Amino acid sequence: GQRAVSYLSVAKPSLYEKVIEKSRFLTYVAHTEDEAAARAFLAEVRAQHPLATHVCYAFVADRIGNLMRFSDDGEPQGTAGMPILGVIRARKLFETGVAVVRYFGGIKLGAGGLTRAYSSSAAEALERAKICEYAVCVEVTIAVNYPEVNALTRFLEGANVLDRTFAEKASFTVAVREENVDDFCARCSDMLLGRAEILRGKSYFSPFPLDK
Repeated sequence: GQRAVSYLSVAKPSLYEKVIEKSRFLTYVAHTEDEAAARAFLAEVRAQHPLATHVCYAFVADRIGNLMRFSDDGEPQGTAGMPILGVIRARKLFETGVAVVRYFGGIKLGAGGLTRAYSSSAAEALERAKICEYAVCVEVTIAVNYPEVNALTRFLEGANVLDRTFAEKASFTVAVREENVDDFCARCSDMLLGRAEILRGKSYFSPFPLDK
């Protein structure tokens, strides 16, 4: 099958604010996994700022960069949406929406000034946002008898444990990066001398922190 590639995106929403020549620019950043999520994000920003002069935005709402939209929202054409999109693309981010809310402060910035204002707002907001790598992970459930729990707990130190269930057996569900899953299952089986039941479950894209 086709190898799924990982991609970079923002992990959670953030807000960055700055003032340029008395105009207030508020930049909202969010993870937007599809067009519906991007539209919902924009609607929420607009609802919070009904009196804003402009709400300009750009988003990439898929993980390959085919679904891109942007808007100048009444600013001179090419001065807002395109520069914001340029910043998202330069950082190689996907499933990412950026909306810049402007409250006009009485001083006109001119086309060049506007372009700089919108692109610097987007760039500085993304600089501060939490960026993660989204990669395919597989849920692995490991069930053991109680005498094996301590050994298994040690083995899972540092793993992304999603769930623990204690019934007839102790069962732990962990998310493992797809490229590591064969190795992970083999090491787990070896360490528990084959006394673990290891089941692979569903796979999906999940955010992993970038190693700083």
